[in-house]
Amino acid sequence: MSHSEHYQILIIGGGTGGISVASHLFKEIEAPQIAILEPAEYHYYQPGWTFVGAGIFKKEETARSMADVIPKKVDWIRDAAATIDPEKNIVTTEAGQTIAYDYLVVAAGIQIDWGAIPGLRETLGKEGVVSNYDYETAPITWETIKKFKGGTALFTQPKPPFKCPGAAQKILYLADDAMRKRNVRKKSKLIFCSAAAGIFPVKPIAKTLNEVIARKELDVRYQTNLVELRPENREAVFEKMATGERDTIAYDMIHVTPPMSAPAFIKDSPLSDNGGWLDVDMYTLQHKRYRNIFGLGDCTNTPNSKTAAAIRSQTPVVVSNLTMVIEGQEGKTAYDGYASCPLVTGYGKLVLAEFDYNLKPKETFPFDQSKERRSMYYLKKYVLPRVYWDVLLKGGNFGTGG
Repeated sequence: MSHSEHYQILIIGGGTGGISVASHLFKEIEAPQIAILEPAEYHYYQPGWTFVGAGIFKKEETARSMADVIPKKVDWIRDAAATIDPEKNIVTTEAGQTIAYDYLVVAAGIQIDWGAIPGLRETLGKEGVVSNYDYETAPITWETIKKFKGGTALFTQPKPPFKCPGAAQKILYLADDAMRKRNVRKKSKLIFCSAAAGIFPVKPIAKTLNEVIARKELDVRYQTNLVELRPENREAVFEKMATGERDTIAYDMIHVTPPMSAPAFIKDSPLSDNGGWLDVDMYTLQHKRYRNIFGLGDCTNTPNSKTAAAIRSQTPVVVSNLTMVIEGQEGKTAYDGYASCPLVTGYGKLVLAEFDYNLKPKETFPFDQSKERRSMYYLKKYVLPRVYWDVLLKGGNFGTGG
């Protein structure tokens, strides 16, 4: 049954961006009327899924009830956005509810396109086909690696954009370590097929990662994009980006990083750019045509890596500029493109990449972070999850940089 609601601030998405913005707004605005539109029952710490796939975390450690993480003063509307009418300031939900807003924050995340690769959806989680990009299938990655007795293990990275770019290669390095510990590495061929032109866009980080690749004797093939699975024969079909030629590789296991795109309701709305992403100013995160709308996180067209760390820096920018607009002024706080990729290169080893829009390092710690370090691995394993749950989502104070 359709009915109407009205809120001062409506937030679409109960992920990292939506919840952190809501938590901060209560510190900046007196008695704000805020609602979060989110259908999911659980909130996930997705950066932990690589560790689930490597047998380090249990999947349950990465999940909490949505009711426990949404701020208590926020109205939680358990529904999904279907359409947005920015001229009338109205969002219609999939259940047919109409929600009016004065200000809108879109933090809807990214859409996983499992169906974009023929053969993937129907075999995901079985027949050697695994992926850490899903809560239910991440543990199957570890079960598959544990039982691997030798042969060809493929790891893929699609064309951008996609969330957590480092996750596609982190599981490669961890699988290599796990296979060496089980004495099956000499009987195994590990191939990383990436649509990118190189291993990482930041030069000091790329230098270290190339050394890791050489040390681990990994077969890395760039500008090679997965386009089809033939599970009946355990074959993967790849397209060469430069020539369009196709190459078929037989596998015993394959870890797939799936193609991703903007959520459908954004693609089909007046808020999207030509690629279907939320069209915001890359610095202020305010929509380019509708000044009462802001966006952050994976659903926007800002040219940064789509990571939780990017949202950590985007949150105070959105909160500051939205608050200024509510007060009748222009927002002046700028996001510099900060993103962070904690690149796990093995059990007990990590390279912490932090950089901005210009791909220049923007490091937090007073040492060369382009080197593999055990301390940074412990930061990833023990510290960052607590910061996520207890600081980021609860509106704790942090800067806009590293």
